[in-house]
Amino acid sequence: MSRAFVKETEGDTDGLPDRPISPHRNLVTEAGLAAIDAALERFEMEHRTAADKGDQGAAAAASREVRYWRARRASAEVVKPLDDTSTASFGMTVSLRRDDGREQSFRIVGEDEADPSRGTVSYVSPLARAVLTHGRGETVVIGAAEAFILDVR
Repeated sequence: MSRAFVKETEGDTDGLPDRPISPHRNLVTEAGLAAIDAALERFEMEHRTAADKGDQGAAAAASREVRYWRARRASAEVVKPLDDTSTASFGMTVSLRRDDGREQSFRIVGEDEADPSRGTVSYVSPLARAVLTHGRGETVVIGAAEAFILDVR
């Protein structure tokens, strides 16, 4: 019988594909580095627990996360916000007013720490790229609209 029709072992989950790693530099805030360390510790513990219980699927999933977070930890570059707040840069909070009058504030952070629902955006996001190197009082283009930078801190 052809091997194509033979069922592989049921617990064969070692072949989980790795999580994709961004091609961008892994810039992080100090809090972002601490979050990477916490995630790595959590998934290492989950892997040990799953392995002790013989749960191959959970062990493989945790192992995948451990590989991802180890790679992110190894490539992490901590960037402290500049003292000069005349222009937006990594780690800073930017407040702006959009064309429709909405005001928005967000902090520019690393990719793994970005969470727009919590007011943080990745430095490689279109929003952050639009305001980086621009300062208070400047108008920037975001997509098809414009926004006025109210504050950089």
